[in-house]
Amino acid sequence: MATSTLNNVRFAGMASCVPKRVVSNLTDCRPAIRAERERLVRNIGIETRRMAAEWQCFSDLAFDATEALLERLQWKREEIDALIVVTQSPDYPIPSTAIILQDRLGLPNSTIAFDVNLGCSAYPFGLHLLGSMVAAGGVKKGLLLVGDRSSTNESPIFSDAGTATALEFCPDAPPMHFDLNSDGSGYKAIILPVGGHREPIGIQHLVPFRDNEDEPWQRGTDLQLDGTAVLSFSTQRVPPAVESLLQYANVGKDDVDYFVFHQANRMINETIRRKLGLPVEKVPSTLHDFGNTSGASLPVTMTVRLNKELAGGRKQLLLSGFGIGLSWGSCLLEIDGACLPDLIES
Repeated sequence: MATSTLNNVRFAGMASCVPKRVVSNLTDCRPAIRAERERLVRNIGIETRRMAAEWQCFSDLAFDATEALLERLQWKREEIDALIVVTQSPDYPIPSTAIILQDRLGLPNSTIAFDVNLGCSAYPFGLHLLGSMVAAGGVKKGLLLVGDRSSTNESPIFSDAGTATALEFCPDAPPMHFDLNSDGSGYKAIILPVGGHREPIGIQHLVPFRDNEDEPWQRGTDLQLDGTAVLSFSTQRVPPAVESLLQYANVGKDDVDYFVFHQANRMINETIRRKLGLPVEKVPSTLHDFGNTSGASLPVTMTVRLNKELAGGRKQLLLSGFGIGLSWGSCLLEIDGACLPDLIES
């Protein structure tokens, strides 16, 4: 368990962008599997997802979110000292997407820009990374871009999104409390095994296959997910980690206005909520309409469900992301007077 507190860091604003294309898990599938999909939707709680156009990268969505946020904040681009991109969907294997976006956004050469490879737990880890740089005093204004392009026609779970969060140095800002954890022994639970140096792509990985005619076609280059292992990990590790963070910060559950969890699926999220004894009204969800947007799911949920509430005065939130790695992280923060534009569609 790695708990820590950051001071002098203000949550200045956040924007989220999703593709315009809406895909239905019920109607946009083969008729032969529609009954199965109806049962699946009841279990996972995801009816529609957002899917990027063929030409769209994650960075395009993140760019649009950043442009909207900078316009609303009225930040001068030459004032931005750091740009951190947390994604598993880079434009290219090399160079880093952050370097490309630094130039595309018109940020100065003095802006620190780099990528971090992390998925569903990305947001708390990214907040801590950028927040630490701001708290140290060297970075006065910084941007955190989080998201992925992970949707496919076959998978009923994943959606695409890009988000931008602005942090700035402020001596009067309330503290941010973090609890961040990793367990690499479970790395095979969510893995893309082909394409790295451990197993380079070969022609055999590109040949479609399926175990039986009722299952979708897949390739060796497709993501492999052990649903049982992920369910067990999420429901066993996340609730005690949340309790631990609250205890560390000396904050009671009743003092937290909203608990925002990574949007994994209905079964996982409902199990976590019930284990923690949280009322439904304090745990917003975007699963039904937006699916699992990977690392972007926390800011997307805040944007879609809470931006009006957060604009109305100081609110205390507990954010928790968990998944690939395996990794899980939570953040307890207060948001007051932040800029949160409505959801952007691109």
